[in-house]
Amino acid sequence: MKDPRQKRLAELLVNFSTRVKPGEKVLISNWNAEIPFVKEIVKAVYAAGGLPFVNLFDRELERTLLMGATEGQMAIRAKHELEQMKDMDCYIGFTSLRNASAWQDVSQDKLDLYQKILFQAVHTKQRVPHTRWVVLRYPSPAMAQAADKSEEAFEDWFYDVCTMDYPAMSKAMDPLVELMEKTDRVRITGPGTDLSFSIKGLPAVKCDGGRNVPDGEVYTAPVRDSVNGTLAYNTPSLRDGFTFEGVRLEFKDGKIVKATCNDDRRINQILDTDEGARYIGEFALGVNPYILEPMKETLFDEKIAGSFHFTPGNSYPVCDNGNHSAVHWDMVQIQRPEYGGGEIWFDDTLVRKDGLFVPESLALLNPDRLKA
Repeated sequence: MKDPRQKRLAELLVNFSTRVKPGEKVLISNWNAEIPFVKEIVKAVYAAGGLPFVNLFDRELERTLLMGATEGQMAIRAKHELEQMKDMDCYIGFTSLRNASAWQDVSQDKLDLYQKILFQAVHTKQRVPHTRWVVLRYPSPAMAQAADKSEEAFEDWFYDVCTMDYPAMSKAMDPLVELMEKTDRVRITGPGTDLSFSIKGLPAVKCDGGRNVPDGEVYTAPVRDSVNGTLAYNTPSLRDGFTFEGVRLEFKDGKIVKATCNDDRRINQILDTDEGARYIGEFALGVNPYILEPMKETLFDEKIAGSFHFTPGNSYPVCDNGNHSAVHWDMVQIQRPEYGGGEIWFDDTLVRKDGLFVPESLALLNPDRLKA
């Protein structure tokens, strides 16, 4: 039996997020095949007059390929995938999580080949700046388990989150964008955290359903060498099959000079991928009122209401602070009282306290108002 919510979500991706126009070529990329939903996206693309193309990937099969991958092999693959991406006007990519630890035993050297040679060329340098794109996750039993919900309850919540009133959220974000673009100094305090940096001269970008689904953040980037202090993240971060917990970073003049967590060797190996991996490429405030708890899925966790993320690695082209890297690692701190609280100051103004915006001009972004 068809779920009408699939059709509604597919139409949102095609008509709102990527704004497909007649004659445009759209690449639909799905990890861990969810054929009924892929078909709904294909139908929506055709209905908009577009030309759909489909790539299907499997994470377990990809693991087998990565285990024996060579640099030359990855370069050939990157060449072909890059040529395909260059032909596209739009990109819709989604994953259905089966096993979060599927790549846990792939060596960091092999993961680096994938990130540096393939992902950076095809996605970071081509897809992100040169297509209209959106990425999302699709509900699965593994995701329901990660969210500590039954499968039915998770699906209901998923569709509430993913098809919320994004135009209303977008309008509520405008005052925050304006304030951030007038701000020089930022200071963040909380348990284990006392961090300061500048965002002067860098644009603020609202994420309102046009790039991620679910969405709900406003981001900028710090001046590259301005970050000083300490930051303790309080949510787990799943990367390449391993869950990082208790991550604590120390900064001096923009650079991460010390990094600790439940596996110091592993985190420092990632941060040593290249020079840019030890500098920050993004600072963002999460505001989605339906996402309150972490589930080790970045696309959701970085949008948590009352959170911020501070991202080692590559900056986005639309907010380029000069930091470039094969790494872009969104790690999250929640500042609501049940997570220890915290404050964010812009210049001399208290902007958010314990996860709630303080100035009346920003109050529409608080969860009770965004849900109303």
